[in-house]
Amino acid sequence: MQHIIVGIDGGKTAAVACLDLNGNKLATFTGHSVGIKWFIDKIKEQGVPVLIASDKEKPDYIAYKLSAVFGAALFTPKSDISAERKRAIAGSAENLHERDALAAAKTAYNAYANKLKQADRLAHKQGANADMVKALVIRHYSIDEAITGKKSGRK
Repeated sequence: MQHIIVGIDGGKTAAVACLDLNGNKLATFTGHSVGIKWFIDKIKEQGVPVLIASDKEKPDYIAYKLSAVFGAALFTPKSDISAERKRAIAGSAENLHERDALAAAKTAYNAYANKLKQADRLAHKQGANADMVKALVIRHYSIDEAITGKKSGRK
């Protein structure tokens, strides 16, 4: 099962957007009056999340809950992503909720993109599982630690 980045838009109409660790869109989903189980099921269909992303500086309860359920890092932007910026990042989406979730996921990916590309390159060079290395890098391992599988214990 591949590791993924998940953007969340909670509320009465909720949405999920899933990206692989190369920033490629895998899927988006919209649900009405859904609970946590819906989010979990939709996410599990796509992979194992290593990063849950919100489009808000102060994420809603569902983002915190999903981060805890999956043991994934939580990404929040420095400030709320504006509607104009969401359109620029996500382009056309099925609806505004999927656009918001996709913008959250892509913003999170972009925050890690340089490090993930470097990890991918070095993992392939050393014959390591690139997906696993990138997942560990998101979890604050250095690239060397992720390739060797040994955390140094430094902060």
